Amino acid sequence: MSDLREEVRERYAAAALSVKDGMAANDWDADSSCCAPEDGCGVQLYDVAQREGLPDEAVLASLGCGNPTAVAALREGEVVLDLGSGGGIDVLLSAKRVGPTGKVYGLDMTDEMLELAARNAGEAGATNVEFLKGYIEAVPLPDASVDVIISNCVINLSTDKPSVIAEMFRVLRPEGRIGISDVVSADELAPADRAERGGWVGCIAGALSFTEYGNELMRAGFVDIHIDPTHEMVDQMFGAIVRARKAPR
Repeated sequence: MSDLREEVRERYAAAALSVKDGMAANDWDADSSCCAPEDGCGVQLYDVAQREGLPDEAVLASLGCGNPTAVAALREGEVVLDLGSGGGIDVLLSAKRVGPTGKVYGLDMTDEMLELAARNAGEAGATNVEFLKGYIEAVPLPDASVDVIISNCVINLSTDKPSVIAEMFRVLRPEGRIGISDVVSADELAPADRAERGGWVGCIAGALSFTEYGNELMRAGFVDIHIDPTHEMVDQMFGAIVRARKAPR
């Protein structure tokens, strides 16, 4: 599994470097891209008004399969964590929503993406953001320290999804919530069927089914779970919005 993680890291490091050369990250290697433009992914999921004022490199680096900031209902003063923050587009959009009294953390394992994100935050003048290096399976934040977790087409890339979901539950405050864009499989597809439709780095082979995703969230302790497909990416594999809440004590 460590080989798969390194493959993912190398792919996104190369994508970050391609952005520095003025190329959109999901155009650099369309065959292995997590989300190619023709699949209804990437920057076109953010409307023009949202992209206004963002650094060009933050927009070019978008590799997501959704727009979690559009569904997370962020409020001023909240603390937000973006798992797999990449070039920082969702961090910067969230920073605007939570305002100067809020805080947004971006977590990524790739030095090249972290460097790109920090540069984008500086260009945007965002002072309420902080980028952290680490793994989404072991979040470097204290228990009950954030109000909202977002993520954009990243959890499917993990080789240890139960740990990711357990970490989300741990760092959320009571009544905290998640608003995640991810790739989800139809329940009818076995893992071998998913692998036939695309590779792990392409965000297909590692995707959970709708039932598997819901069960993992319930096992961790989440309530009010909703997993809603938004568009079909390949046969019986969907971009989806995942919402859930941590119950009060």
